[in-house]
Amino acid sequence: MIVQILASVAIVIVVIATWQSINIIGPTQIGLVTKHFSFKKLRDDNPIAFSGEAGYQADLLMPGVRFKLWPIFGVKKHPWVQIPAGEIGVVVAQVGKPLPIGAKSGVYVASFGNFSSVRPFIEGGGEKGVQRPVLPPGTLIPIHPVAFLVISARQVYGVPVAPELEQRARATGGVMRPESFGLAPEHLRVMVIAPDGPQDIVGIVTALEGEPLPSGDIANRLGGYADVEPLEAAGATDADIIDVLLGNKNNLHNNYQDFQSFITHGGKIGLQHDPLLYGAYLLNPFLIQVELVPMLVVNQGEVAVIKAYVGLPTSDTSGTEFKFGSIVRPGHRGIWQEPLRTGKYPINSRCYAAEIVPTSILTLNWSETVSTAHCLDANLKPIEGKSREGFVFRIELQVQIHVPDTRAPKVISMVGTMLNLVNEVLQSAVGNHFRNTLQDLEAVRFIETRMEVQQAALTAIMQYLGLYEVETKGVYIQDVVFPPELVDVLTKREIANQEKATFAEEERAQVARVEMEKAKGTAEMQAQLAASQVGVGIKQNEALAREAEARGQASYVELTGRAEAAKIEAIGLAEGKAVEALGLGRAEGFKAQREAIGEIATALVAVANAVAEGKITIVPEVLVTGGGGAVEGLAATLMRTLTNGEGLSKLLQSPSPELVAVEEQPA
Repeated sequence: MIVQILASVAIVIVVIATWQSINIIGPTQIGLVTKHFSFKKLRDDNPIAFSGEAGYQADLLMPGVRFKLWPIFGVKKHPWVQIPAGEIGVVVAQVGKPLPIGAKSGVYVASFGNFSSVRPFIEGGGEKGVQRPVLPPGTLIPIHPVAFLVISARQVYGVPVAPELEQRARATGGVMRPESFGLAPEHLRVMVIAPDGPQDIVGIVTALEGEPLPSGDIANRLGGYADVEPLEAAGATDADIIDVLLGNKNNLHNNYQDFQSFITHGGKIGLQHDPLLYGAYLLNPFLIQVELVPMLVVNQGEVAVIKAYVGLPTSDTSGTEFKFGSIVRPGHRGIWQEPLRTGKYPINSRCYAAEIVPTSILTLNWSETVSTAHCLDANLKPIEGKSREGFVFRIELQVQIHVPDTRAPKVISMVGTMLNLVNEVLQSAVGNHFRNTLQDLEAVRFIETRMEVQQAALTAIMQYLGLYEVETKGVYIQDVVFPPELVDVLTKREIANQEKATFAEEERAQVARVEMEKAKGTAEMQAQLAASQVGVGIKQNEALAREAEARGQASYVELTGRAEAAKIEAIGLAEGKAVEALGLGRAEGFKAQREAIGEIATALVAVANAVAEGKITIVPEVLVTGGGGAVEGLAATLMRTLTNGEGLSKLLQSPSPELVAVEEQPA
């Protein structure tokens, strides 16, 4: 009876053991084997047995029906590690060699594969802790749950062996979360760098593991700047050197995704010189951190002056006369002498600071209005000043400046930023100039000479900004706000001037009206005026004709008279000569006659000749009677003639030879 009972118990035990020893592993499951009894002990500090020691066994039960003798072995099912799309899996090894002091991740070799086998990992010298590669999206592999923990955004695969991890797992209901390892779910997703709306961005990388940076460096660039020096020696242009500096070396480590390759090529801990461009990256959050920053965009009409905090030692190229900082070639620390022009540049803003300098004409407003193009004049306010009499003026001003692109590095070296140029340099210069000018002028004088004041301001500001390599294109007084009391006086004066102008206009209107009436009357009398004008013309023409005719007749008479006078003069001269000759002849005759017959007889003969020539009237006008006969009558006639002055004159003018003889006879 006892034997039967023992046999039955044995059969039951065998059946139970057989049943417990049979394990059905699902298609996406693995079986973690634990050996409960063994005379061997685990070596070192690894929790996995490779040689039959008690504890977690290195070999897993793969999908299917598997037999492990119970109760020597226990089997616990675990899911395969599955990484969804858009996520990554970080592997943490709980077995292997201890990490060197200062190391944060284990060295990776190709034999480790994807960590689906523990033995190659241990045999290849795998180290405990965070592993450098990550599991990519879509991974579905059986990974030993004790040898490796796999952290994904949704869950943690594996069995923690560290007490603190076990405690954290118990606190969350036996389920570990990424937060237990100091990670947030977003850290375990694929790093995507893409435009953020209209803004272009790049990723600035910080490596959390590697050799320390060389003394004086703040960022790591693979190979340092050994590639810049040969370019300078070969006479390369600044643009060529800039292309080399901005052309990254991320291809050497697959954009930091192959962290082991990054370390192999000399990658150092800390800030990295080469940023990440657009793309999706599988980055280990324990080893790489990425900060998304805007890409440097230089628009048309601008340049970017680069201040380099990394590179070769400073080598100033500005000359001894420039004492406002160091101007250097690209690749050296300092302000690059060659600015970046229109384009987009994936530049590391932690290593280089870019100051955007507008090279188009920049308009700055000293008013309540702020320019929407640049906002550099946001702090500029209208200028307030006092005139000589104490009137307070408020002047709204506009100044146009221009920074040549080739001078932009020196401008930034002198003032630091464009905002400093406006707020620290230009604001004080413009404000002080107008306050000084206004203080020296009377208020009305300032108003009257506004254009002269504006021109003087342009000259003064042009000279001042010339010291800062800045060109001044214009200074314009936009508006002047006068004090109320001055406005009142000027208003009254202007009203008076307007009234005066009104009166003058009215006067001109009346004059115009008179002219209009005159023109109207003239138009109405136009026919008569035309007729009278024609008559006047006719009369003028007739008068001119008569005048011409008279001038012709006068000329004719004058010429005729002259000819006649010449004729008469010639005849007279001839007759005079003849008379003179005749008289002389007669005189000689009378003289001879007188000597022959006596004076009386000669006189009588002359009288008789005169009567014969008709010079003496025979019939007397006064009758003289007497008995003396003919002689008495002749004597009477002679007496009358002699008594008559006219007759005597005639007789004397043309004496007969007889009379001549009588005259010559002595009394």
